[in-house]
Amino acid sequence: MSKFEDALRFALDAHRGMRRKRAGIPYILHPMEAATIAASITDDEDVLSAALLHDVVEDTTVSLDEIREAFGDRVAELVASETENKRPEQSPEDTWDVRKRESIKELTECDDRDVHIVWLADKLSNMRSFARLYERDGNDLWQNFNQKSPTRQAWYYEAVGEAVSDLSETAAWREYMFLVDMVFKGVV
Repeated sequence: MSKFEDALRFALDAHRGMRRKRAGIPYILHPMEAATIAASITDDEDVLSAALLHDVVEDTTVSLDEIREAFGDRVAELVASETENKRPEQSPEDTWDVRKRESIKELTECDDRDVHIVWLADKLSNMRSFARLYERDGNDLWQNFNQKSPTRQAWYYEAVGEAVSDLSETAAWREYMFLVDMVFKGVV
């Protein structure tokens, strides 16, 4: 069995029973979509595996050490690049700004193309979901999020696009920026 197949099974198990809170679909579809997006840019099995596993540490009880043990240092590094310090002692609403600023700072300072691919894959999957919800709900869609301000959401997603602009030659980056413009038009 390949590392990617192992990662898929691992992600399926870790996310079992979880649903995307905004769309209500099985959660595993998001990391699978992220891996598909990443595969449009690279065939590196570590990158594709990390795309499948990118939310496992942040959103389940799985630790980064478990990822490292099962998939090696490189996959663990890529997953760690996408894992926020959620500060469980505080509410997600209160920590949203600091978490996103830390993430953008780290992403901007990182020159690892593979990290950028995993980030773009994750955020493009999010933007596709947002675009569907935006068409249905307009800016009311943000009421389901920890950060309810469309202006703050726009800042974050635009900053991600700028930070991964080394991928601007890819269809995935161009789609991402198109969707950011569509969802956040008139917000900033």
